[in-house]
Amino acid sequence: MIIKFLEAHKGDSILISHQDDEGTSRNILIDGGMSSTYFNSSYNQYGQLHLEIEKIKKRKEKIDLLILSHIDNDHIEGLLKWFSTDAKAYNLVGQVWFNSGKSIAQFFKKEENNDLRLNLKVPNTTYTGVAEAIEFEDYLLKHKIWDKKIIRQGDEFALFGVQLKILSPDNSQLKKLVGEYNKKTGDPVYTSGKKEDWAKNLKDIIQKETLDSFRFKQDTSVKNGSSITVLLTYAEKNFLFLADSHPDRVLKSLQELGYSKEKPIPVELFQISHHGSKSNMHKELLEVVKTNKYVISTDSSSHGHPHKATLARIISVNPQAVIYFNYENVKKSIFTEQDLNDFPNFETKLISEYPVSK
Repeated sequence: MIIKFLEAHKGDSILISHQDDEGTSRNILIDGGMSSTYFNSSYNQYGQLHLEIEKIKKRKEKIDLLILSHIDNDHIEGLLKWFSTDAKAYNLVGQVWFNSGKSIAQFFKKEENNDLRLNLKVPNTTYTGVAEAIEFEDYLLKHKIWDKKIIRQGDEFALFGVQLKILSPDNSQLKKLVGEYNKKTGDPVYTSGKKEDWAKNLKDIIQKETLDSFRFKQDTSVKNGSSITVLLTYAEKNFLFLADSHPDRVLKSLQELGYSKEKPIPVELFQISHHGSKSNMHKELLEVVKTNKYVISTDSSSHGHPHKATLARIISVNPQAVIYFNYENVKKSIFTEQDLNDFPNFETKLISEYPVSK
């Protein structure tokens, strides 16, 4: 297995490629990053998502499972760009997991939230360039790559040689998305906590968070809370992909699976939620996951991500942590000389792909 953390700018796009038990090559794509992850119109340049898709085509493979974790632009725009510029994109997709506003509303028998609608202008052919306006859900249904099934906490699947357990969202988070999301006002998380905290020292952050006065403030974004998060198992190794999920829900899901601080789940690789936001990862969740390898995906171009407070929590729980970044500028800039002196045992590494032996 090879796990690739594509350069998705401030977002996520993760490609998992492996062979199933019969030796068939399989690909799972989690999210598509910003639109420039597929094509950067400012520079007239294709991004890594396009390059990986072309490689899959050349190998005569397909994306067996496409997971759209939630509808934040830094997770879905690259996919919308691909579908709207490649008239045959659907031929490359086996099945899609996507909790659309329309399907959630139908499932819970609630009124549809028009703010959750996504539209595409899909070319009819690659020759005419004529585009037709179509809702994204209709496009998926038309090409029979989506069955409208709601993906939610507690679901378990054995697909394409891997096991997948869904840790979030739960029913209440899905209902909130349909009932409370408002595109005009946006989410509170994006109007606060934007300031970068990189100048602070790890030691000072850790000491401050041990005070009785410290209170963890969880992300309140209903979109982030609706993230499809996955515990993937391959060759008896676990991998956590948390999208932008809320830590309380993920923690509760792991506890329901029998894990605790005293009996943590062994994990080969742990993708930290919401690009390292301080509101999406607390120590209680970190203590239930036994790993030395943590991944943060962002170019740090927005919202001050990753927050150093998140990294401080990781290192306070695990001084031997290896923290992977998929952008060199983040890896080089976030830690001070004082940090390296105070905590000499943690490591930072650049990651583009991570090989997994069977």
